Amino acid sequence: MYDPESGWSLSFAGCGFLGFYHVGVTRCLSEHAPQLLRHAHKFFGASAGALHCAFFLSGIPLDQTLQILMDLTRRARSHKLGIVHPGFSLSKHTRDSLQRHLPDNVHQLVSGKMVISLTRVPDGKSVLVSDFRSKEEVVDALCCSSYVPFICGWIPPSFRGVRYVDGGISDNIPFVDSKKTITVSPFYGESDICPKVKSTFFLHEGFTKLNMHFCTENLYLVFRSLFPPDVKVLGELCLQGYVDALRFLEKNALRKAVRNPDGYRNRICNFLPVKIMSYMMLPCTLPVESAIAVVQRLVTWLPDVPSDIQWLWSATSHVCSQAMVRLLPVSRSQISGSGQRPSSTNQNTVGAAGLSAPPRTQTPTLWTSRRGQS
Repeated sequence: MYDPESGWSLSFAGCGFLGFYHVGVTRCLSEHAPQLLRHAHKFFGASAGALHCAFFLSGIPLDQTLQILMDLTRRARSHKLGIVHPGFSLSKHTRDSLQRHLPDNVHQLVSGKMVISLTRVPDGKSVLVSDFRSKEEVVDALCCSSYVPFICGWIPPSFRGVRYVDGGISDNIPFVDSKKTITVSPFYGESDICPKVKSTFFLHEGFTKLNMHFCTENLYLVFRSLFPPDVKVLGELCLQGYVDALRFLEKNALRKAVRNPDGYRNRICNFLPVKIMSYMMLPCTLPVESAIAVVQRLVTWLPDVPSDIQWLWSATSHVCSQAMVRLLPVSRSQISGSGQRPSSTNQNTVGAAGLSAPPRTQTPTLWTSRRGQS
């Protein structure tokens, strides 16, 4: 919510390929209410929302951000199975794009200003980070916040030695104070800037603090956030963000001027021939493409194999130990009890024989404490 007296922040929701909506919202605010962007205390974001904040705070023009999103969408749609095609790696394309377009001093531009939502793998808790020491840390945090489990891969990336996944899993629209944060989301819900519900039948669902409505429109948008439609549809979503932001400004009496938001429609091109033959050849081409993709990923994975294998081993050991503790609590107590009785018996026997031997009461105690810690 906009509060001119105590200040305000902006929070952009995670939405996958629907990040075109954030570009339209930011375009409208920059044209009609630039003070909302210029004087905002912090920019919160999860997944695609965090990527948008990073590009904006780095000084990258919105036209260039739109072109980057369009290129990524075209690459994903160029494969027969989209982002789940074995020849397409969403995490790799995201990291390469960040390394290519973000400036070298991005950590100085966004530290203390941008807050990224992450989901910690060991316990699934939400973590907010805002301080960065290098460009690599910014890229690592953004890649972690955008990593969709099982779709982007099986081994999650790490930030400062800890594994994280998509921030939208635990907190999709992060903020510290809801009364001082303008929330932006392409989903129909209760955000300050979001589409209005069209259907008359819907349920309200508080999903990862997103407060989105359970309606047919949102079901379609959730699907399209992972499997992008044609860029023309996403261009219309960008225009929708512009219109929704304009409605928000009018509602709060913040609009300064009226301009035509129809600029992005002329940037969208949609000319592709019939693809029936390509889909008919899919059973023949997919095995070859899969083999090539597997070899390429193995080659790029070689430098990270030791650390990833060590993490998998530790994670598997932790899961197995927790399962043994929960499935066999009685056997564990019997084993620990039987391990203490022989020591006391042997001690009494030695004492009765009159032999001087060092006490053995510390060893079982130390072993028991270590078992309790594990």
